[in-house]
Amino acid sequence: MSGKMKFKSHMANFAAALLGLGALSAYCAPSAASQPAGIHKIKHIIVIMQENRSFDNYFGTYPGADGIPMLLGRAAVCVPDPQTRTCIRPYHDPSDIDFGGPHTQGDAYADVDGGKMDGFMVQLRKAAGACKNPDDPACTFFTHPDVLGWHDAREIPNYWAYASYFVLQDHMFEPNASWSLPAHLFMVSAWSARCTDPTNVMSCRNEDEAPGTNYSKGQAYRGTYLWTDLTYLLHVHHVSWAYYLSQGNEPDCDDDEVICTPGTQTLSVPSIWNPLPGFETVIQDHEERNIQDVSNFFTAAKNGTLPAVSWVIPNGIVSEHPPASIHTGQAYVTSLINAVMLGPDWDSTAIFLSWDDWGGFYDHVIPPNVDQNGYGLRVPGLVISPYARVGYIDHQVLSFDAYLKFIEDDFLGSERIDPQHDGRPDARPTVREDEHILGNLIRDFDFSQAPRPPLLLPLNPSPGRASVLPEPRRSH
Repeated sequence: MSGKMKFKSHMANFAAALLGLGALSAYCAPSAASQPAGIHKIKHIIVIMQENRSFDNYFGTYPGADGIPMLLGRAAVCVPDPQTRTCIRPYHDPSDIDFGGPHTQGDAYADVDGGKMDGFMVQLRKAAGACKNPDDPACTFFTHPDVLGWHDAREIPNYWAYASYFVLQDHMFEPNASWSLPAHLFMVSAWSARCTDPTNVMSCRNEDEAPGTNYSKGQAYRGTYLWTDLTYLLHVHHVSWAYYLSQGNEPDCDDDEVICTPGTQTLSVPSIWNPLPGFETVIQDHEERNIQDVSNFFTAAKNGTLPAVSWVIPNGIVSEHPPASIHTGQAYVTSLINAVMLGPDWDSTAIFLSWDDWGGFYDHVIPPNVDQNGYGLRVPGLVISPYARVGYIDHQVLSFDAYLKFIEDDFLGSERIDPQHDGRPDARPTVREDEHILGNLIRDFDFSQAPRPPLLLPLNPSPGRASVLPEPRRSH
């Protein structure tokens, strides 16, 4: 069947997914204990990491999820704004371009505010000092703040369709309470650290704001990251991997600034969203060639040559990182997923889609405490696979550590990034994959079912339906 014919044949699935959100979200999946092991049916794991969205910002009104508390059709919570001296409720934001808020380690702790979850507007107002000229278009988010805005199927219909057809995770937390670079370090190594001696890995200690050694303006150098990352274990076990990068610019600021000049993102230069060239293990294993342009991902998906483990990283334009277009980012992610679904590897693939940090956007759930590093605020999480459960909402506590755990369980015989046993000692405080609070992604799969057909979606979808919020009570 041609690609066009496949596309048309699955448009009905798309429509059904959007229409059936409520019914599918109530689906009761069997317990993990009743499932066959089955994990090794997954031969290809793909982590797609987008940028800067909280769970409530994208799925806060998704039926059945732990979303924004509602009462009588509007948000039952509000956040104080020190400038207007009012308390602002979360609201529907129809905009394609958002501006978000500050999202450093300090902002994370202030937003959470000891569990009150009410610091979002306070931090935004504090960050306003970065705008010397209020007429600068880059300062729009200070005069028209949107950190309390939420989107639904009207703006992100494809993401809501994936949630209804596959699995939505409503307790996926950023692995640490900070910004993009530490989050991306955790994504590949389960740690973010700063090393005081560039020749001694045991000099590395927890650092969730300015990791590395010769750290300067968000840039690292070859060999900056001395501790062990997952690629080391993959190399030892002869498991193939690739880190697919969209080259261009990355807009994330590297300090307390909210407005900054975008940095350049290229394959061989360590940067905020591309830390692997800075890992000593990647250099020693001569695997820098595994960091490839995203065009190679599309080729591998088409040819059935995807590696066992893939990370797919955007550039600023397709990242959804404010002020990037949400529509453009969703189209890019859809193109990645469609490419896998149209290729011969679909029947043996699991795609994990998430967003690296909360971007300053409101979320109402208090992050759990895990060692000295986190977790950070909630981010959206989706599991897309022919073996994924149907319309299942996973309420387990998760973080990006769960991706590492699933990869290790599938390909490494459950070997962990563990300094006591992996052959490369470092001073990380815990083995994150074995934290008791961390859920197991295997619960998101039903390996007893026949592989499910793909859900091919248009890159430019029509808006979906508005969220169905609780109706006001009527007097009798």
